[in-house]
Amino acid sequence: MKVYTVTKQPMAEVFGFPIDDMSEEASRHRQHRLCPFNNRVPSCTKDKANDPLGVCSIFDEAEITITCPVRFRQDWRIATDAAAFFFPPNTRWTSLTEIRLLDRHGKSAGNIDVVLVAYDEAGQVVDFGALEVQAVYISGNIRRPLAEYMLDPGKYTELKWPSKRDYPRADYLSSSRKRLAPQLIYKGGILHAWARKMAVAVDRSFFSTLPALPQVTVEQADVAWMVYDLLPDPKTGRFKLASYEPIYIQFTPALQKITNADPGSEVDFRHLLQKSCGRSSLVSMYRLTLLRFLMFSRLMSK
Repeated sequence: MKVYTVTKQPMAEVFGFPIDDMSEEASRHRQHRLCPFNNRVPSCTKDKANDPLGVCSIFDEAEITITCPVRFRQDWRIATDAAAFFFPPNTRWTSLTEIRLLDRHGKSAGNIDVVLVAYDEAGQVVDFGALEVQAVYISGNIRRPLAEYMLDPGKYTELKWPSKRDYPRADYLSSSRKRLAPQLIYKGGILHAWARKMAVAVDRSFFSTLPALPQVTVEQADVAWMVYDLLPDPKTGRFKLASYEPIYIQFTPALQKITNADPGSEVDFRHLLQKSCGRSSLVSMYRLTLLRFLMFSRLMSK
């Protein structure tokens, strides 16, 4: 884990390069809003194609967190890592992106980020596995500091962004409960019913916020968590996608662990109810007293 100096602005990478990279290549990517991480088109298309939100990663306290799913595609490391889990060695395979998954009623269960397809010498599909990529959501407003930085990257490298209410921060809770959990329930449920393996690529900071998952051996697993980090390249100063050992799990126990909340104290909840009831009673008494006062005032004025 690399710890970075805490900055007063949230952006770590913009259009694929560190914000203090003033090289010709970085400037060209910023000027033309290009994505160097194997997006489906040359340009960045995050949020809006005509006005892309080109922030790949942000500073989260003293660490860097990946906030764009396409950022995980650097050198297609995630594909080769997933293939090593899905298929036996020396399997012929290829990858397809954004493949729609349908339920038995023909309704969409969403798109699979990457499907790895194994094929034989005749080109016939003999196996496949699904790779889901989960970047971290951002709470607050990241577009405003990006817009100010893009006015003059050299001038705004040391941009001081005030810590207001909308200061951009990593929202790990929303990333897991609002996005990742539903993906596992709907898409993962179909793949599990088909007895097909699934891999989930996540940022290390995000993975550390998830509950401890019951691990199994790679032979027993039907899901692999592939955990990545961004580490600086000593030669270029740019960030490279680095991997950790995969976490092998079984689908059902892991899904229960992620989707079930860790219960707090019932005693504390009862105390809260008691306080709320007390406040409610006081409000009711106040309203009744006020009503009586108003009625008395009207009688006296007649």
